[in-house]
Amino acid sequence: MHARTYTAAGVDLDAAQDVKGHIASIAARTHGPQVLGGVGGFGALYQLAGYDEPVLVSSTDGVGTKLKLAISMERYGVIGEDVVNACVNDVAATGASPLFFLDYLALGELRPGVVEALIEGMARACEVNGCALIGGETAQMPGMYAIGEFDVAGFVVGAAERRELLDPSRVREGDLLMGLPSNGLHTNGYSLVRYALRLDDDPAPLWVHHPDLGETLGDALLAPHLPYFPAIRRALPHVKAAAHVTGGGLEENVPRALPDGLAARVDRSAWMAPPIFAVLRQMCEIDEAEMFRVFNMGVGMVLVCGQSLADEVAALAPGASPIGSVVRDTGRGRVVFD
Repeated sequence: MHARTYTAAGVDLDAAQDVKGHIASIAARTHGPQVLGGVGGFGALYQLAGYDEPVLVSSTDGVGTKLKLAISMERYGVIGEDVVNACVNDVAATGASPLFFLDYLALGELRPGVVEALIEGMARACEVNGCALIGGETAQMPGMYAIGEFDVAGFVVGAAERRELLDPSRVREGDLLMGLPSNGLHTNGYSLVRYALRLDDDPAPLWVHHPDLGETLGDALLAPHLPYFPAIRRALPHVKAAAHVTGGGLEENVPRALPDGLAARVDRSAWMAPPIFAVLRQMCEIDEAEMFRVFNMGVGMVLVCGQSLADEVAALAPGASPIGSVVRDTGRGRVVFD
């Protein structure tokens, strides 16, 4: 009888130890003096300092079925960036600064190169956002995931002075909506794209070059979720509220930055959407209303500010420009498109 071991069951402990060593060295690049101890302990330690009345802000997210396209194209680093930026952008929308990030990675089979590419992507994004990749968990789960498949989730904690938190209750009729551009789908709407193009049956369209895109469809779809915190951090003191435009598009996310009784009037001609949206509308045969319900349509973050501060916000948040205004809610919907 053969000895029954964890390795025979599909869990490679030796490979896991090697990967942990590499992860620790990658994560160390993102650590400052507030991180007490390196990756590998039972809990990650972070010393909070420099706040008078700190409020901790947390967020968790994944990357949805964009992951399946990344696996098909063997492009793993972008997923690491995506999961960090998706979480940090949510925290930034409250007015908080990100402190540290943790990941959870579950795999059917440990592939060190894949794990390290993911962690490298996370570290790049953490460095851009000024937060520490402080810890995480890599779980080998044979039988739960097919060979080559995995899932990843992220968790971020940020902090802000209580008095500096953004507050939608301060928003008034006549305030402006300042939009920051996206570079594509970010991490939302991929289930619709996969269904419409039948990519699970045949991923070949991902490698087709499109003149309107200047790249392959897969390259355009795997553009990383943009980090907005570095762009908006200096403008936040002049902003009343903010919305990170994720699943549900402008229609579902902008109202989260508005108090009851107010709505958003959005001028669809105020920005130029990346060409991937026009290509998908044609290829997938999706009508415009559905496009706006599912995708960000070229606006990844919305800042709400008083009219008198619009120029200052635009100067302090590179790329921000007016896309609409706050109006009374007349019952036509919380977001009205012109």
